[in-house]
Amino acid sequence: MRYMFIVTSAHVGPPTPELLEAMHKLANREIKAGRMIDNGGLMPLATGAQVRIANGKLSVVDGPFVEAKEVIGGYAIFELRDKAEALAMAKEFMQLHVDHMPGWEGTCELRALVTPDMDGACRPDVRAHA
Repeated sequence: MRYMFIVTSAHVGPPTPELLEAMHKLANREIKAGRMIDNGGLMPLATGAQVRIANGKLSVVDGPFVEAKEVIGGYAIFELRDKAEALAMAKEFMQLHVDHMPGWEGTCELRALVTPDMDGACRPDVRAHA
């Protein structure tokens, strides 16, 4: 089952060097094990833009976005057995923040990805894995 982890926080600024090193070790381990498919951190809001639809019209808003209270700071995509394994991985990842960036507060949301074999339905990936 494929999961996307989405990390959000109100924290401004980059992770500590210690946290970056710990995250790289975890990512390297998971990539070698074939569980992590992709991951990345996101640049600050000031470098981004939003394309919006309101009243049937498109508009573009350049960052930073005033209304943003929490922002997505990074993501990862994993191939895991089930939600229990995904939760265990998310807890391990978030523990790195507790250990290497005291005072940081945030959320790691995990969501099953929709796959092409779902016939357009929004159901979690239920393919059998060998």
